[in-house]
Amino acid sequence: MRNNAEIVREFIDEVLNKNRIDAAGDYFCEDMVELAPFPGQGPGLAGLQDVLRQLRVAFPDIHWTVEEQLADGDRVLTRFVWKGTHRGIFLGVPATDRPASVWGMVIDRLHEGKIKETRIIMDMLGLMMQLGVVGP
Repeated sequence: MRNNAEIVREFIDEVLNKNRIDAAGDYFCEDMVELAPFPGQGPGLAGLQDVLRQLRVAFPDIHWTVEEQLADGDRVLTRFVWKGTHRGIFLGVPATDRPASVWGMVIDRLHEGKIKETRIIMDMLGLMMQLGVVGP
């Protein structure tokens, strides 16, 4: 049986890195809750999938790397970096064709082998600086 950290890593590998967004339901509960949603993110699994699709359109070569992971009971904290090239609109910013490298952390709470709650924190200011939207 997989432990919670393995489930989260498998999600990153299968859904995020292999662009199998339709498979997100294998890892998330249908009524999952994003505790720190992206602007305009809808509720539940469908809202998460919409955000992931938008991210993939904006950064078609996006790749996520797990830097560190801590598990405690039903919670998993994952520190990550994702890299990609900005080739589509993201949060209203037109494509810049600039590469980006973004660090962040996500805390997932699992229930019966699926993620029920998630809270992602990413360096959005750093991303916007890399895209040239804001100055250093």
